[in-house]
Amino acid sequence: MGRAWGRLQQRQDFLRIAGNGVRRGTPAFLLQAAGQAINGHLRVGFTASRKIGNAVARNRAKRRLRAAVDIALAPLMARPVDFVLVARHDALTRDFSIMTAELTKTAAQLIRDIESPRPARTAKTESP
Repeated sequence: MGRAWGRLQQRQDFLRIAGNGVRRGTPAFLLQAAGQAINGHLRVGFTASRKIGNAVARNRAKRRLRAAVDIALAPLMARPVDFVLVARHDALTRDFSIMTAELTKTAAQLIRDIESPRPARTAKTESP
């Protein structure tokens, strides 16, 4: 049985989201998001650096994040949004229900930011 969401696998997708997307952090993960150019469905990518620990620890952190996505992002499956979850060290030990609640809240905030972008900040100029 496959997952209801698609996976991001290509490096260019990760770079596009990191460069052009919006982001929010929690103790367990950093969530990055960007809209899709094509009308698709929700896609999610996962990454964990070596700062998390050895391969066993990194894989465990990503498994926990995938399980949280299955629960927290179920209502968002039809949205044309790409998410990248960057694991932080607390992803290994944080209470799963708290992590899932944080993911739900953070994803909703990022979707709101994508759908109604804030105006770009202008540089302040000094008047003579």
